[in-house]
Amino acid sequence: MKHLKKLSAVISFILMVSLFGCDGTSSSVVELIDKNEPVTIAVWHYYNGVQQVNFDNSVEEFNNTVGRDKGIIVEAYSKGSISELADSVIASVKKSAGAENPPDIFTAYAETAYTIDQLGGLADIGKYFTDDEINEYVEDYIDEGLFSGNGSLKIFPTAKSTEIMVLNYTDWQNFSNAEGVTVDDLKTWESIAEIAEKYYKYTDDLTPDIENDGKAFFGRDSVANYMIVGARQLGEEFISFDESGKPVLNVDREVVRKLWDNYYVPYVKGCYTMQGRYRSDDVKLGKSIAIICSTTGTAYYPEEVTIDDDYTYPIENMVLPVPNFEGTEPYAVQQGAGMSVISSNEKKEYASAVFLKWFTEEERNIEFSINSGYLPVKKSANDFDKISAINEKSENTVKETMLNSLKLAIDEVNNYSLYTMKPFNTASEVRDYLGNYIQTTAEETYASVIEKTQNGENRDDIIAEYTDDEAFESWFSIFNSYIESLVK
Repeated sequence: MKHLKKLSAVISFILMVSLFGCDGTSSSVVELIDKNEPVTIAVWHYYNGVQQVNFDNSVEEFNNTVGRDKGIIVEAYSKGSISELADSVIASVKKSAGAENPPDIFTAYAETAYTIDQLGGLADIGKYFTDDEINEYVEDYIDEGLFSGNGSLKIFPTAKSTEIMVLNYTDWQNFSNAEGVTVDDLKTWESIAEIAEKYYKYTDDLTPDIENDGKAFFGRDSVANYMIVGARQLGEEFISFDESGKPVLNVDREVVRKLWDNYYVPYVKGCYTMQGRYRSDDVKLGKSIAIICSTTGTAYYPEEVTIDDDYTYPIENMVLPVPNFEGTEPYAVQQGAGMSVISSNEKKEYASAVFLKWFTEEERNIEFSINSGYLPVKKSANDFDKISAINEKSENTVKETMLNSLKLAIDEVNNYSLYTMKPFNTASEVRDYLGNYIQTTAEETYASVIEKTQNGENRDDIIAEYTDDEAFESWFSIFNSYIESLVK
């Protein structure tokens, strides 16, 4: 009987192998792709500049190697900005008047992928990968694509990013020597707020004949990330989901107060700023000396500062981890678009999987990532020694600040918990509001402080009035009421 069971198992295994390829895909699908009659895959993306050049080069390499051998041709099209791409894809899936035919693959953030999936437009790309293959990727990156809740993979990770802090170390040293502060004081949001206030006073004292002309210390590109990830650091999520998958709003007054105290209040005091289009612009013009940006944004961090268009000096930069709140578990944002596959037929979906699998092979993905400011997506590729070695033999080596940012970001990926808000119908509106409300109200209040100070009122008294308990309660009431209206 045991021999019969063994024989039956062997026969079953042989039948399974004959029906499915080694990647779990039906062999009949593979046979449908004839290299003499190749299938064409259209990829829509938002890459531009260096990122687009690198991606186009990858597509060309694929077409001349694996694609040629397997009968797959990839055609890449830039659709402008992220929002323009999202609009184009949604219009194509809805078959709106004048819209193009849908692509086969498109770069997607979770909100757009969710919208397309609600329209029935996304394929489960996971069925073309084995469990072992999926396990090669960073778990948090895979989890983002499992948003549907039924185990299907709707966003495939191709290049990700997180945030890091970059410091103008040249000007920091002058401040540090004068005030006795160290970079160890930049580990928490509470200490950064304290350092920023010291920096404002330090720079104000440099011109004793001019009152209240201190400079801001800090700024960040994404205030929404501060709110969303900051809440998670403090043990809460603005949005959770019930058993049916419906979004549930969680607004903890104490958590929001902590976020308010460590962003709104320093901003009103003139210790934080947001003046240029990006915070790297503020550093370049001497408006601040520390920023938080994405790893991709590090490419634009300046190597010199220009004051009033007539005085320029070189600076040394230092890359530091994203701060956390005191006594909390470390969290960093997970961001960067993955790629989603439009639901069509097995032939095209399988061909799309072949390209995505090839594109995220370790060395190739590392090379694309370091030249674009992204992080590679496989666990084994998040190794700085490998990244450094590939960078050294690359024709276009990246500058030191970028390389240092990738090194630190990899440490965050390996040691922090990565967090991103899960998608739902109004996720983008909620995210925008979380960042925009605290930023715009802080800017408006700061402008009032400046105006009243110039009119002769005492600066400290004005700030105290605008940042006390009553001011917070008034601010919180509007914040809470409006965000409740957004969660549906």
